[in-house]
Amino acid sequence: MKIGLMGGTFDPPHIGHLLIAEQAKEQLGLDEVWFLPAKLPPHKQSTITSATKRLQLVQAAIQSNEAFFVSDIEFEREAKSYTFDTIRELKSRYPEQDFFFLLGADSLVNLDTWYRAEELYEEIRFGAVARPGNQYLIPEGARVTAVDMPLLEVSSTDIRQRVARGRSIRYLVPEPVRQLIEEWKLYAT
Repeated sequence: MKIGLMGGTFDPPHIGHLLIAEQAKEQLGLDEVWFLPAKLPPHKQSTITSATKRLQLVQAAIQSNEAFFVSDIEFEREAKSYTFDTIRELKSRYPEQDFFFLLGADSLVNLDTWYRAEELYEEIRFGAVARPGNQYLIPEGARVTAVDMPLLEVSSTDIRQRVARGRSIRYLVPEPVRQLIEEWKLYAT
């Protein structure tokens, strides 16, 4: 089976995440997409929602798609969640699977700064989601396939700011996610 892996903080997960997963599934011929919420994201310095709640938000976000799954593999570690370590562990547990790591094409610029980047390039292929017509530099050694995606400007930061200002996030996040944000009073000031 071909599995797409989508890591991130998912604070909160939104329709952009789901669209990326769906487009990658279709264009890369993936059988499934596994969402990997980071317990302790190495690149996030500011306060984030608890890992347990973010995991529940992802579960709520993907519940209507039978090809989407959530993995709590990064919750097994007490240390920061590095993609390299997660990929090695997944390949050890599921040696028969063919994994692709999904990311925004704009992240390719910084890919060579990721933890153990050169070794990571040998471990996994990447599906880089790009806006149609845009070109991005691919780091030497990285195996990258482009995935086209429609223009959609939505971010977790914007969603948190909207909630803090009392603005609607309906249709920016799946309805079950919106309901949990409201119930838990997440992001409200």
